[in-house]
Amino acid sequence: MANQQATDQQAIEDARDGLPISPDAIRAYFAAAMSEMYRREVPLYGTLLDIVATVNRRTLEADPALRERIEAEGGIERLSVERHGAIRLGTAEELATCRRLFAVMGMEPVGYYDLSVAGVPVHSTAFRPVTVQALSRCPFRIFTSLLRLELIEDNALRAEAEAILARRRIFSPALLDLLDTAEAGGGLTEAQAERFVSEALETFRWHPDTTVSRETYERLNAAHRLIADVVCFRGPHINHLTPRTLDIDAVQAEMIARGIPAKAVIEGPPRRACPILLRQTSFTALEEQVAFQAADGRSVPGSHTARFGEVEQRGVALTPAGRALYDRLLDEARGADPVDYAATLDRAFAAFPDDLETLRGEGLAYFRYLGRPHHRVPHYATLDDLVQSGAVTAVPLTYEDFLPVSAAGIFQSNLGGGASAHYAAEASRSAFETALGTSVADESAIYAAQQAASLRTIGIDGPG
Repeated sequence: MANQQATDQQAIEDARDGLPISPDAIRAYFAAAMSEMYRREVPLYGTLLDIVATVNRRTLEADPALRERIEAEGGIERLSVERHGAIRLGTAEELATCRRLFAVMGMEPVGYYDLSVAGVPVHSTAFRPVTVQALSRCPFRIFTSLLRLELIEDNALRAEAEAILARRRIFSPALLDLLDTAEAGGGLTEAQAERFVSEALETFRWHPDTTVSRETYERLNAAHRLIADVVCFRGPHINHLTPRTLDIDAVQAEMIARGIPAKAVIEGPPRRACPILLRQTSFTALEEQVAFQAADGRSVPGSHTARFGEVEQRGVALTPAGRALYDRLLDEARGADPVDYAATLDRAFAAFPDDLETLRGEGLAYFRYLGRPHHRVPHYATLDDLVQSGAVTAVPLTYEDFLPVSAAGIFQSNLGGGASAHYAAEASRSAFETALGTSVADESAIYAAQQAASLRTIGIDGPG
């Protein structure tokens, strides 16, 4: 805590001197401003925050060991502000500029997700902080999808969509100027950062006036509801903002008890004593009033359904061996096509170890290793010896990324029947990275590097 206070004090002094403030500080400011904006736009999101806060408090009161682990990864303060958002972009230029925008906030593209195999015509990455320190300061993420126009089978409709997207400009000139300033000067001052956040919010704000006629909207909507959501509006409105809970089953039950239209199935692995990867649920997308453009310049009232509320529970990050086991068990459960999917999922995942020491010992999950003060560390001791003796504490690394099957499931549940169509096209990571202007980072490599760095601090070169 003392180190954090010193960091904050230095940031204040830098801002006072007109020096650039840290990307972490800009990200925290942006995350708070976006959460407040979305609360105003979608009041039910505020209700969801209240439910999550209550569930988290009760969960921590009942589980001191969990409270200790949460403190080790950044504390209750991190948990209370943790969010991820999601946006959908239409062009390569928009994606490349978003990469620049998020870089100002210390967020890098991590992972490639192909959702087209699940009937959603996008591919995606997650912009997020990647260091332990930055995640502790503000673990904000944006799951960013790029529309795959080549998957629109109707040539004329695809050309029309391309023309519509080519005409729009989702970034203000002031924001683009600030991006240039940040890149040329190594960051932004406090005053510049405030303007930057204000301008960036305009990009992601909800605009109920469409850029197309009702007839154009309906044709694009018939091709896929997500296509209409991306193409027909002035910008990539934030379509959900997701708080993190410690007990997603309790949140789901509370949503249902309050009459909130919750998703029928929680996406991801089943409930476990030791949560792994990511579980997600949501409430149904809202029907919102919009205005279509008529040929004579009038506005024609209508409605659009896309934005929803989501909640997530994050568990330990899995190694490649752990992920291979997870994927195999999930395929078994999904392939059975059960009447009771939850029970089938539970049976399949009985084969996945459900205690942290076994996950660590079998190399199925990533951990951060912390030396305990006043414990003597023999030079000949193995890592297992150190952990078992109490000289070293093994803290599970939280999974900071996403699951493509779960993301597609959430999208489909909020896009209606049109989302179930499947596309023949294969993943196109190279095309995505060309549009992005850089390669995406490998999530497993990030966790492995964090684990290895913690081992070096206690004098061990590897997990053996």
